[in-house]
Amino acid sequence: MTRIPKAAAFSPPRWVSWLLALIPVFPPLYLVAFSVLGKLRTLPQAARGILFFFAATQLLAAIFTPQPLLSLGLALLRTIVILAMIAAGVYLKQSRNLRPLLWGQLLICGTAWLYTLTTQGWIGVQQRLSHPYYYIVSLGLIAVVAMWFVIFWKGGAAWWRWPAGILALITFVASGSRGPLLALVIGSLVALLINNKNKLLLSFTILVITVTAFLAISLNLPFKPLERLTSDQTSGREYVWQDAIRGWETSPLGGVGPYQGGAYLTYLLKEGCQLTPSLERNGVNCPDKIKSLTSIWLIAHNAWLHWMLESGIVGLSGFIVLMLYSAYKSIVLRDSFVLAIVFGFMAMNLVDVVVAIPSPHFSELWWAVVGISIYEDKPTSDVSLKRRLNV
Repeated sequence: MTRIPKAAAFSPPRWVSWLLALIPVFPPLYLVAFSVLGKLRTLPQAARGILFFFAATQLLAAIFTPQPLLSLGLALLRTIVILAMIAAGVYLKQSRNLRPLLWGQLLICGTAWLYTLTTQGWIGVQQRLSHPYYYIVSLGLIAVVAMWFVIFWKGGAAWWRWPAGILALITFVASGSRGPLLALVIGSLVALLINNKNKLLLSFTILVITVTAFLAISLNLPFKPLERLTSDQTSGREYVWQDAIRGWETSPLGGVGPYQGGAYLTYLLKEGCQLTPSLERNGVNCPDKIKSLTSIWLIAHNAWLHWMLESGIVGLSGFIVLMLYSAYKSIVLRDSFVLAIVFGFMAMNLVDVVVAIPSPHFSELWWAVVGISIYEDKPTSDVSLKRRLNV
């Protein structure tokens, strides 16, 4: 008789599913993850060792920053939040238990269309679809994750999967974000190559790329989001990267400190304090009281440069080790959704920072998936068990 591991029978309580569904709408709800921090003790010794090395390097790096006391406090806070998100993944055990997030993400996609059309009309969609508190790039990434949920949700009825997939797809296209396109392509291809049973994924990925390129290039449609998707412009990122390197050079060992790197990104600072583009278009400007905090949420548009700027070589080493370990464990796990998230987000990190805490839940999702990938309580060779778990 095949042994059914504990993870196979686990489904979280119904209130957890409702909580997950509401997180995209009200992101602070993910702080409930602090209640399951103790789940980290259930991880294998190797995984606990990797997490200890990661946490230790983050705190050690803070000592070598220009303001060690402030940096130590911020590094401790950031590290605890990251560990809480990983613990949430360990608690959930399997990617199928993350599925309720889809309903909240679809609500965000729907409200983005409603908000843009009612406040700006079709001109607003032409300028790029927007949302009151999700940045445009974030909106595109959420749409990509929603597409992955729909594709990998085995057994889901066609009557809701097709409309949900179409809503996510048109939201992704209308956001005109190239970073999410990179995540979609790389994440989907890695999932296909490692877990090649999902032929629908290959067909869908090829279809998205082909249709996007055809509409934007061959038909020359006057739709700016499509033009952005096929553009090879870096939007000034190379200047931001140069600023990040210059800032890191001022404190190479420990960096300049968590949430203190924005002050060195002069190319972004010159734009001043800005809220989301949709709010700016509608005349909602940055309040004077928070203008002095502008640099806190500025990013280096490359996760590794950003981490190096804020935590130096010491902190970056721990971040890279944990990232590589989670990538390896996701390959061993062979869960298509986990593979797409881990590698898709890693690809997008080349041109953005989608693992920095806090975020409107997408960074927290990545860390939770890391927790799922490093959790070991199931044999990966039992094909029949995988089928029953819909992975």
